[in-house]
Amino acid sequence: MSLVATNKIDETKYELEIAVDAESFEKALQNAYLSARKKINVNGFRKGKAPRKMIEQLYGEAVFYDDAVNALIRTDVTPAIEETDYELIDTPELNVTSISKESGVNFKVVITVKPEVEISDYKGIEVEKVVNAVTDEDVDNQIQALRERNGRLVTVEDRAAENGDIAVIDFEGFKDGVAFDGGKDSNYELALGSHTFVPGFEEQIVGKKTGEEFTINVTFPENYQMEELAGQPCEFKIKLNEIKTKELPELDDEFVKDATEFETLDELKKDMKSKLEERAANTADIEAETKLFEALIEKLSADIPQVMFENKIDEMVRDFEMRLSQQGLNMEMYLMYTNMDMPAFRKTFEEQAQKQVKVRLALEKIAELENVQISDEQVEEEIKKIAEQYNLTPEKVKTIISPKSIKADLKVAEASKIVKDSAKFNG
Repeated sequence: MSLVATNKIDETKYELEIAVDAESFEKALQNAYLSARKKINVNGFRKGKAPRKMIEQLYGEAVFYDDAVNALIRTDVTPAIEETDYELIDTPELNVTSISKESGVNFKVVITVKPEVEISDYKGIEVEKVVNAVTDEDVDNQIQALRERNGRLVTVEDRAAENGDIAVIDFEGFKDGVAFDGGKDSNYELALGSHTFVPGFEEQIVGKKTGEEFTINVTFPENYQMEELAGQPCEFKIKLNEIKTKELPELDDEFVKDATEFETLDELKKDMKSKLEERAANTADIEAETKLFEALIEKLSADIPQVMFENKIDEMVRDFEMRLSQQGLNMEMYLMYTNMDMPAFRKTFEEQAQKQVKVRLALEKIAELENVQISDEQVEEEIKKIAEQYNLTPEKVKTIISPKSIKADLKVAEASKIVKDSAKFNG
């Protein structure tokens, strides 16, 4: 095997010419014959005992070529690609340009590689950091939410239903006078004003009293998941069985003692304000870091192949599918519920994927410029951390994530620290 030539197609594509000599091709043909002969029947020979020349005469000289070429791709072509030291970002496009027993096999392989990256002025980037002040209203909203969580539902007897009430209803839906599947339920508890039902449904219950029976008319949204109802006018027959409202506890020290670990309302407010301020500071840090890396992207110069963005989207989709499976869902169900197809779903990740790819390229280049070094000991320590986090052995982690990949991630992390430590956060 030899790499005959490397031809540059564009900034991120190269064509490799790889030759495998006749002797290596002959060995691959013989191995292909030995592997396949037990499946071939030839009259006059026991199964698996027919000579190779006899089989080639019967089925053609090229009968074992495909298997031999596939073997050569593994044993000769792939190592030749790896010897170039190019970092591939896509599956190589491989073609056989000539093949014969006398001359061997010649391949042309088109590879897509990571782009050349330029970056400068990555230290001392100025970023505005805004920490939102915590107001008394913010604290009051937190306390109100605590009261809501500790409230109790009581039945309303003396008034009509209002937004914010729980309406306990029987309902049945009809389209063109015919009841449709899934449109019926009894003693359903509907929070009025929650907008969980078809637009206009809840609004027509407001003002009705317990015991009333009535009909409401709605039109289903055009993008409704049940196609037979999408955009269609329908009517619902309703019976209002009960109206409930949430009764909130009195806001005093007794309530605080019962609902929290604090003794007084003042202590609770002080703690809430402290936590809200801490949260505001953390949010400001995250937003400032996001601005910092957006500014870093602007300093990046690279001709990035679209496949890098698509690969990142693939990764994001796989992660999303895994999270769905943990909730007992699958992608087909999710797309149906959200009324999206896969291309539209992938597009939702597009902007985020582009940013992540660009930031990664920028940080890899910074690690190179700063001559960041990661020792084998640091890699082993990181492998141990991952093993402990996922309850795996270090050996198992190495079969899932290569040490080379871990070293690259550690270099990027160190480059990120260089950028953040040198940044100037104003505000």
